Amino acid sequence: MSKLVAVIGAGPAGLECASALAKMGISVKLFDRDTNTGGHLQSWNELFPDRRKSSDVLQLLQSNSSRLIEVNANSKVNRIEKSDKSFQIHTQENNPAHVDAVVIATGFDLFDARRKEEYGYGIYENVITSADLEKIFKSHESIKTNDGKVPKRIGFVHCVGSRDEKVGNLHCSKVCCVTAVKQAIEIREQLPDTEVFCFYMDLRMYGRHFEELYKEAQEKWNVSFIRGRLSEAAENQDGSIVVKVEDTLTGRPLKMNVDLLVLMAGMIPSVSIPAIGSEIPVAYGDDGFLKAVDEHVSANLSGMPGIFYAGTCTGPKSISETLADARSAALEVADFLAETSS
Repeated sequence: MSKLVAVIGAGPAGLECASALAKMGISVKLFDRDTNTGGHLQSWNELFPDRRKSSDVLQLLQSNSSRLIEVNANSKVNRIEKSDKSFQIHTQENNPAHVDAVVIATGFDLFDARRKEEYGYGIYENVITSADLEKIFKSHESIKTNDGKVPKRIGFVHCVGSRDEKVGNLHCSKVCCVTAVKQAIEIREQLPDTEVFCFYMDLRMYGRHFEELYKEAQEKWNVSFIRGRLSEAAENQDGSIVVKVEDTLTGRPLKMNVDLLVLMAGMIPSVSIPAIGSEIPVAYGDDGFLKAVDEHVSANLSGMPGIFYAGTCTGPKSISETLADARSAALEVADFLAETSS
């Protein structure tokens, strides 16, 4: 099929979609604003629920190279325009590419935890995010407080930037709960004498084997789960963090000192979604993510023939869901190209 497709974003969804298209004989121009492909997967250490190394999955995705895939790294797409029966892709290099279809796979951004000032991120040295902690795991560094001590008590705060009317995010980021469970286990493995507490609103163990991982965290690793939302964090003179939580199961206020506080930052819509011409009807949902024509039966369709969505640009997903969605998008693209060629 002598057609050319632009895939914007070379994270897991973009890589998998490009590979699936190439296997069907369709040429792909793959664009990404970063130097390396892989998106957020580059920063993760282990995946849930089986604790598989993320580098293994990333290597598999990156190894699916093909002569039909042209990778354009350090190439941010600024604008998409409709041009007769094709599309023009305008990059920061100002070198337009003409393609027959476009797949937007720009992924997600992490919520900036500094917006929750009451939690102290960016203010107190011993308040970090789940992304910061994952980088520590990946680098094989020792988990220590800012002054180099081994933390004796660590707290996890769920739903930071998710399900929060104050910051304007009502959506659930879907994977934060199980990520906290996974990271809590990893800490207990490295620091068996360290107490670990998870402060949650409710635990959403929606995926296969997620509930088992949660049970393992409690029974094998003695992770404590406290149902209650953090109201405030403050710094003690010794650099430790005092947290104030309402235990919603007992109806009592709770005050606790921790040496390290980890904020589970949620997913928010990516700012890297390119500007799209006014003649292209693209909708956004109430949560700010791209809105498909029908999330049940047309989850990859934008409403504009020739423009498709793949991955977390339409909402939070796990890695396995993202890859399945990317393969689905590739099939939709192939059907579209076949119809327009006939």
